[in-house]
Amino acid sequence: MTFRIAQISDTHLSPDHPGFTANFHRLAAAVRDSRPDLVLHTGDISLNGADSDADLTFSRAEHETQFAGLDWRVLPGNHDVGDNPAGGVRQPADAARHARWCAVFGSDRMMLDTTGWRILGLNALSMGADFPAAETQYAAAAEAAEGFVGEIALFLHKPLFHSDAAEDEPGYWYVPHDPRQRLLAALGRPPALVACGHVHQFRDHAVGGTRHVWAPATAFIVGDDWQQPIGTKMLGWVEHLLHADGSFESRLRTVDGLSLYDIGRMPQVYGAMPKPG
Repeated sequence: MTFRIAQISDTHLSPDHPGFTANFHRLAAAVRDSRPDLVLHTGDISLNGADSDADLTFSRAEHETQFAGLDWRVLPGNHDVGDNPAGGVRQPADAARHARWCAVFGSDRMMLDTTGWRILGLNALSMGADFPAAETQYAAAAEAAEGFVGEIALFLHKPLFHSDAAEDEPGYWYVPHDPRQRLLAALGRPPALVACGHVHQFRDHAVGGTRHVWAPATAFIVGDDWQQPIGTKMLGWVEHLLHADGSFESRLRTVDGLSLYDIGRMPQVYGAMPKPG
């Protein structure tokens, strides 16, 4: 038995930006045609759900329409619930933003079992935050891993790290060091697969027996003038095939007709992008 997951990410949906919605519709049609067992969105479903109820409700309605009849789940991204709290973060993840997300989507995490596998989805943005649901997530991760004899596939919005779990590289793109260490300790063993989005680049690499797969975005890329290339800057989705014996395959899927927007050339959306440095 093989369980098929269609991982999509970073749709950035809003009624104010129909171009991103058009990309989502084209990609969703390709996903439907693939007939997955689960559609799993790894965050930034909305353009600005962190501060806009309208963007959250629009995003949910779009997914209900495009994936009608399919099992689909969504994990939050930083544009949905705010970012990991740190100095200077404009929209920090907090209890109020978390509650607004849950009012629309029901939960910020998920767990699903299939033969040989436990699929665990977590809220990467509440890691390091100081509110009750942020704390209980670590216990939930530990409970999910304890005593489970199959493989674990972990899905979340941000990559755990760039190259190494021990690195302490501050910044926007990765789960911060201390919450990352706490999460890995809670799991007690390395997941077989860690799948994420957020970076708007496709990357597939192995570290210490874990395969880390970064899904490309649906809405736009971040051009080289504003973001260092790490993987491949493109749009698309990832198909994960989880086999009953604990093996798996992760495949990049491209979609014809997507508009390759560069958010750095669209300051009307998120403002002027800073140069990397």
